[in-house]
Amino acid sequence: MFNILKKVFKKTNDAIKEIVPKKKQKITQDEFEEILLEADVNYELIEKFLEELPKKIDRDQAYNRLISVFQSKNNWRKEYSAKPFVDMIVGVNGAGKTTTIAKLAKLQQNSGRGVILGASDTFRAAAIEQLSRWAVKLDIPIVATKQGHDPSAVVYDTISSAISKRIDHVLIDTAGRLHTQTNLGEELKKMVRIAGKAMKGAPHRKILILDGTQGSSSINQAKAFNEMIGIDGIIITKLDGTAKGGSVLSIAHELQIPIYYIGTGEQPNDLIQFKANEYVDTILDEIFI
Repeated sequence: MFNILKKVFKKTNDAIKEIVPKKKQKITQDEFEEILLEADVNYELIEKFLEELPKKIDRDQAYNRLISVFQSKNNWRKEYSAKPFVDMIVGVNGAGKTTTIAKLAKLQQNSGRGVILGASDTFRAAAIEQLSRWAVKLDIPIVATKQGHDPSAVVYDTISSAISKRIDHVLIDTAGRLHTQTNLGEELKKMVRIAGKAMKGAPHRKILILDGTQGSSSINQAKAFNEMIGIDGIIITKLDGTAKGGSVLSIAHELQIPIYYIGTGEQPNDLIQFKANEYVDTILDEIFI
């Protein structure tokens, strides 16, 4: 796992090495501040860290401050409490939403669970086609319609199909909505309501996909989605393509929503459960002896 994380956060760690070329027993507050700024941690959070740290910081002190932001309970295993279990996946265009759905489907397959996809992004024909290709590649069923059709109807039909066929897990795609688009936001709320009509308690999780290359700027997106429908968990993609790996700290601190997984590449198996301690250790390994 650590080798995978080191690969994912390589650009972030390379940026850290420019500030601290050689590992040390202790670093100064100024060095710690510069490292965190370079990694795209919010300045307000950095100040909070520094307030409770001495002028010379060792690894244990740094670890305790960084790990403190991950306080929200990660209840990602609650998926075993309902059948079918319904995940609704949301996020803006370009965040890697459809590919992440394929990864989640593969994860369920690897656990021996049946999966069905719902192509409720009827706003773009390309989204329906892309998800349908993944369904063929992974050999799993999909409920899809044509561009422009009612996405809520797809939600209802997908959940109903899962119930009748006794499928374990439902993954529903949604349009890549900009959080400033009120009409699309209302449509998303409707999809949540219709899911509840198809099955009481659905969707059981609403998962937000965030693009790691956006860094801390993605926090406002997340807040808007959370206000609209309530987000249960986050998956962060594309962290291997950015030096903004420290933004994970800002996201966790600002939102207090569990980070379920991080994407590690483009293939169906390139998804790993997020573990805060391993994330923090991966960063600190580049700083301290």
